[in-house]
Amino acid sequence: MARTTAKCALGIDIGGTGVKGAPVDLRTGTLTQERFRLLTPQPATPDAIAETVFEVIRHFGWSERDGAIGIGLPSVVKHGVAHTAGNIDPAWIGCDAATLFKNTTGYTVTLLNDADAAGLAEMRFGAGRDLAGLVAIVTLGTGIGTALFHNGQLIPNTELGHLIIRDKDAERRASLSARERQNWSWKKWAGYVSEYLTELHRLLWCDAFILGGGASNKFDKFAAYLTCPTPVLPARMANLAGIIGAALATVPATQARAKSPS
Repeated sequence: MARTTAKCALGIDIGGTGVKGAPVDLRTGTLTQERFRLLTPQPATPDAIAETVFEVIRHFGWSERDGAIGIGLPSVVKHGVAHTAGNIDPAWIGCDAATLFKNTTGYTVTLLNDADAAGLAEMRFGAGRDLAGLVAIVTLGTGIGTALFHNGQLIPNTELGHLIIRDKDAERRASLSARERQNWSWKKWAGYVSEYLTELHRLLWCDAFILGGGASNKFDKFAAYLTCPTPVLPARMANLAGIIGAALATVPATQARAKSPS
């Protein structure tokens, strides 16, 4: 993996609908240039996405002198290899993504799961900045993504959005897309979210949950209806979390400990 001690890194967030990137000031978590977004190619095959990532890199005229490149991928990523494919083509499963990006772009990149990337940003600069203990970031959007931290240290590649609750994948009821698809009221949907968070509480006994994804912008509409025993906070980094976290992942100390020093 590429590592940097520079002040900036290029963060790229690969999603089911868009591939987004921007240079990030690693000291403040702010973008140093406006975010650039391209549509995710369809089908979202490894080669097609790698070419799209290269277009993002070229848009910023990025070179290794400018800093490292971090990429958040909607997949379990271990040692540079993708093992799942969330909202991207199944051809990613088993793909040596690190080598693919190196061969396509000419750059050695840092790769991690997209939910883990968002979690790094949230723990460093967002709602998790002053939290210790066991914290779970739960992104509620098209599906459910999770990132787990213990005393600021990332426990990578958790796939807790796919818990089976009452014989159904939790995403079928608790994702934001499920509420929109079923046209549920915020109160009814909050009941399903509470059911899911309570199951996480039963399994993990977290000290806090941070809700991200599209739900973070609507937190005031359903927060009063949540009944989970664990404190629940809204995420603060919004749709920039994936970009910022991908950039932060290029710094060894950030991977090891996301919490800012006190």
